[in-house]
Amino acid sequence: MTMVVATNEEELETVVLRFVEWLNRYGETSFDHQSFFASDLGRSAKALYYRKPLLGTLAVAPMIFSEAFVPSARRLFWKPQRFPIADAHFAMGFAFLSQVLNQKRFYQRAVHFLEVLKETRSPGYDNYCWGYPFNWETRNGTIREGTPLITTVPYAYEAFLLVHQIDGDNKWLEVMRSIAEHALLNYHDVVTSANASSCAYKPDPNDPCGVINASAYRAFLLTRAGVDFSDERYHRTAERNLSFVIESQNADGSWYYSTDGERDFVDHFHTCFVLKALAKIEGLTGNPLCTEAIERGVDYYVRNLFDDEGLPKPFSRRPRLTVYRRELYDYAECINLATLLKGRFLPLDDILARVMNLHGWQKRDGSFRSRQLLFGWDNTPMHRWAQAQLFRSLCFNLHHNAHAPLRSN
Repeated sequence: MTMVVATNEEELETVVLRFVEWLNRYGETSFDHQSFFASDLGRSAKALYYRKPLLGTLAVAPMIFSEAFVPSARRLFWKPQRFPIADAHFAMGFAFLSQVLNQKRFYQRAVHFLEVLKETRSPGYDNYCWGYPFNWETRNGTIREGTPLITTVPYAYEAFLLVHQIDGDNKWLEVMRSIAEHALLNYHDVVTSANASSCAYKPDPNDPCGVINASAYRAFLLTRAGVDFSDERYHRTAERNLSFVIESQNADGSWYYSTDGERDFVDHFHTCFVLKALAKIEGLTGNPLCTEAIERGVDYYVRNLFDDEGLPKPFSRRPRLTVYRRELYDYAECINLATLLKGRFLPLDDILARVMNLHGWQKRDGSFRSRQLLFGWDNTPMHRWAQAQLFRSLCFNLHHNAHAPLRSN
């Protein structure tokens, strides 16, 4: 059974607190979107699919079938794990919640997740950084467990920043400076124009550049760090990555996932990633090029990434066969982006009011469904995909509406 989620502040607070109670019972590890492919066998099947699609389709068929019809079968393929990107989102969510409800226990929970992040940093690097806790098979090969990812690291920076804004403890600043140094020094750039450079996804001199949200993440993190530490090195690199993102925007206002000529799909949550990075940079710098890109991007977003019911859809045009209709991650990032831009775009405000309903998504136990499949639901709670992201977005929305002193960055 499911509960209907209403949208006034008191009811939203109830939704969030029900989730917190569930999290307390469930624990901080979970299965994941990639659990079907995290084992050596699963990775081999996926690698074969990338090399030889026809033969590989047979190899991945059991995983795809399970994902579509028996999502709870993840437990047969891999194990529950802790995800740093989820821990960072939980830390931010509890930081916001502590300000909204003025309860020390939520601040303490945020600190707990920061301490966990300190303990689970990627080994072998001078500075603080994080990646995924499993071997991730991609079209470009295997990204090994613990390899730092520029799409994960900025969330940890934000988490430490938010708690520092609450308690002023300089030990968090030390971690933030370390994260910023990692982001500056460990990801190579490829020059794409006189003013722009695309950054790598991971710290590998051979890693191909061109993933647009990767450069957007780095541009935001280094812009934020440049402000926090008055360091022009951060600003200079951030400006080139930002220029790449802006120059990569299509004429219709969209962004492809990558400029590599192959991954030219436009999906929901990656579009949100790019737009929210631009919005945060705009808030810090007032850059008019950000403003123009945001306006064009939001126009595309509201016209192409919602279905006939006005609810988030995964792709503007599906690039492949998918086994789901709607994605919790899309809801989480839609709420995040629309809250960040609240009051600027009437169509986006209307969407926010509709999406915040979350009808059917929260279960009686307080957790959220992960996907609406073609038939039925995927009810497997996955912290990275996207229990933590939705929790953070709902807490951010509560905080934004309460006009508390602490602000999102």
